[in-house]
Amino acid sequence: MQSRMKFGSFLRGIALAPAALFVASIAPAQAQESGGATVITAARYIDVLTGKAVEFPAIFVGADGRITNIADARIIRWGSDVKHIDLGQKTLLPGLIDMHVHLDGPADIGGYRGLEFTDSFWGMTAVGNAQAMLDAGFTTVRNVGSSDRNDIGLKQAIDAGYATGPRIVPAGYALGATGGHCDSTYLPPSLEKKDGKEEGIGDTPDELRYQVRRQRKYGAEVIKVCATGGVFSRNTEPGQLQVSERELAAIADEAHQWGLRVAAHAHGAAGIRAAIAAGIDTIEHVSLVDDEGIRMAVARKQPVWFSMDIYNTEYTQSEGAKNGVLEDNLRKDREIAQIQRDNFRKAVKAGVRMVFGSDAGVMPHGDVGKQFRVMVEYGMTPLQAVQAATKNAAEALGREKDVGAIAVGRYADIVAVDGDPLADVRQLEAVNAVVKGGVLVREN
Repeated sequence: MQSRMKFGSFLRGIALAPAALFVASIAPAQAQESGGATVITAARYIDVLTGKAVEFPAIFVGADGRITNIADARIIRWGSDVKHIDLGQKTLLPGLIDMHVHLDGPADIGGYRGLEFTDSFWGMTAVGNAQAMLDAGFTTVRNVGSSDRNDIGLKQAIDAGYATGPRIVPAGYALGATGGHCDSTYLPPSLEKKDGKEEGIGDTPDELRYQVRRQRKYGAEVIKVCATGGVFSRNTEPGQLQVSERELAAIADEAHQWGLRVAAHAHGAAGIRAAIAAGIDTIEHVSLVDDEGIRMAVARKQPVWFSMDIYNTEYTQSEGAKNGVLEDNLRKDREIAQIQRDNFRKAVKAGVRMVFGSDAGVMPHGDVGKQFRVMVEYGMTPLQAVQAATKNAAEALGREKDVGAIAVGRYADIVAVDGDPLADVRQLEAVNAVVKGGVLVREN
């Protein structure tokens, strides 16, 4: 997404999972928790690592917000000093992960309407958007590009307790080529910077290596690069390759040296192939991928993940013009929307690793759960769609020890729904409760 132009988610009767059996086998007195501990109970939870439902869980959480034990609530006992979050007959899932968001991009402001607001306005809107995503059940998000490092500042504010929102994996400024999708492409020369390139922009491998270092220096935890043109930028076409394979390889090499992963915005087939060949970790949008790109993604030894935002066009086509989005942007959106959905089906069928990415900011942040329905319509099982937003996303982030599953050692980031999401994935369009780090932050 570059819409702001740089200004400013039952299986019943299943036996307990092995971990639960182990914990339930110890004596109740040994399983008691104290010292700020919490226990969360419900009718069942979905173990996304096995695809099975576990009945009657008692999920113990330590003072650090991580899960310490998972036991059978029918057998286990806990002391009066343990805080009890009872979610009744609900079904629990891991907190959801969205791998492609723009928290400082209000969906209802498009085109040149962004010029109505001062530079600091966008960072202010990010606070409410983060709250909306948390309320929707997304306890971790990867913010792939923001102006003024709004994502980094917001992450710091949430972590320090000054704001409420999900865990944020920030990118800072997105990288790109002069005149490309991640550059400023809406303004005339007289209004552009006079003292050099926009932040994040580079035109040689060395310049882009520097930009990787610069973004990391100021707090980026993932590197975003725009390998091709885009839909919501001006004077670019989605299929255009804008950053060469050699430049992409330099970005990937530099980022991996620093322990960071790389996301590449790539709509066009040539850009997708170049990003895969260059060692990029996740490919965003992937709208015009060809058979060779799918083959390369499946075959590459180092895992590569597709993040395909296949819901948001329903919003942009119905509301975009009213929001000020230019007709040329809506044209590009119309032209690639069905192609992207059909290619999503092909990628799933071929066995490409998939993660959940919504491009929230192009559509309202609180609506991102609506994408699960479309993912199932275009070839995924409900379990696969849930895993894309939990287990798979955590693997793609390299954070399997922290998030993405209800498991001992991981954060107690949990959502609850009334029904069976493995039978009706639309249960995830409006979750009933959200727990982050063992703290109940929302319940209907």
